Amino acid sequence: MLTVTSEPPDVRPHWHVPAASRVALVHPQRTEMLARHNAAEASSLPSYADPVSGFSVFTAAFLESRKYCCDSGCRHCPYVSE
Repeated sequence: MLTVTSEPPDVRPHWHVPAASRVALVHPQRTEMLARHNAAEASSLPSYADPVSGFSVFTAAFLESRKYCCDSGCRHCPYVSE
């Protein structure tokens, strides 16, 4: 169940880099994923196309701007634990 409070949760340190629990450090497409993520954030876009599936992936900046975690397993969630 989603609970929204008046105080947003704390973002984790280095929140612009996905948690290892969301993208393995040895993932064969990790470099391309991060390059697409960084390009999308530099262009102020809310998402980018995943290089493997082609699905849209929200950027860390977009997810942080919502001020809550939706518990959907987002790749770049700034609120997830390492």
